[in-house]
Amino acid sequence: MKEKKMNNLSEDIINRYLTGQCSEEELIEVNAWMKESEENARQLFRMEEIYHLGKFDQYADGPRMLRAEKRLYKKLDEEKGKQNKILRMHRWMKYAAVIAIIFSISGGIGYWFYHNGTDQQMMVAVANEGIVKEVVLPDGTKVWLNNSATLKYPREFSEKERNVHLEGEAYFEVTKNRHKPFTVQSDAMRVRVLGTTFNFKCDKRCRVAEATLIEGEIEVKGNKEEGQIILTPGQRAELNKSNGRLTVKQVDAKLDAVWHDNLIPFQKADIFTITRTLERFYDVKIILSPDMKPDKTYSGVLKRKSDIESVLKSLQNSIPIDYKIVGNNIFISPK
Repeated sequence: MKEKKMNNLSEDIINRYLTGQCSEEELIEVNAWMKESEENARQLFRMEEIYHLGKFDQYADGPRMLRAEKRLYKKLDEEKGKQNKILRMHRWMKYAAVIAIIFSISGGIGYWFYHNGTDQQMMVAVANEGIVKEVVLPDGTKVWLNNSATLKYPREFSEKERNVHLEGEAYFEVTKNRHKPFTVQSDAMRVRVLGTTFNFKCDKRCRVAEATLIEGEIEVKGNKEEGQIILTPGQRAELNKSNGRLTVKQVDAKLDAVWHDNLIPFQKADIFTITRTLERFYDVKIILSPDMKPDKTYSGVLKRKSDIESVLKSLQNSIPIDYKIVGNNIFISPK
């Protein structure tokens, strides 16, 4: 049987692309197709919106799906004339049970309304790949989503609790309310707080889920009752999804969340601590001259940049050093 084509790209390949199952050759083919025209790029983006929307609804029924499809089709028609090519993507829409849809393309983040099977109206925020996006929740809590992370939350929190669902990595600054606990749920573990700052990472592609506490206090518990741990600032809870082991490590918690503002913090750090941190972020080997001394410490923040040499030049403004880069190795000596 001849494969159905979508502008010379098969729907089977598009389906594998949306579900993350493409081979390298197929990814090359998708990227080439997307670059052929602006229309192709817009069409693929719309398909991704439809897919991400649909995968969150677990309560779809027949009549509701029909109503949802009609509303989505109408919205897409208004957005771009009559896009018959997109309407042919009906196969993905069978998973969606949308009551109302709002597309907010500005800023690279998408919001949608949908029902979760109750009377509670929900929202979904999705960060584009490689982009950090900030979301403000109904209670004023700020959330930074990292690299394709997805956050599901109610349009209005209930009177007794504040529950959200995360897939991927996010940095939370939770508004304090001791009468209304804030809970972040993921596929592996959940974090319960009253008001605090923490980093939470739970990606389905990774075997370890992590919660790192920066300020306040959080309770971490596995979804399969794998332990229950209260963290204090500077601790990271790690849950191994394979064996169910929940462990706690003492870490420099702020370094786990550098991605959200690209600022590397240092508090009374000597040159050895600073270079170890740079090795971690830039995947390089730094070799210090034997006459480098740890007798001086430095406090402040260092702006994370795209390449290590730019960072080293900035570092020279505060620390009298010379450096030499040879391949993946960096040699540092006192000036």
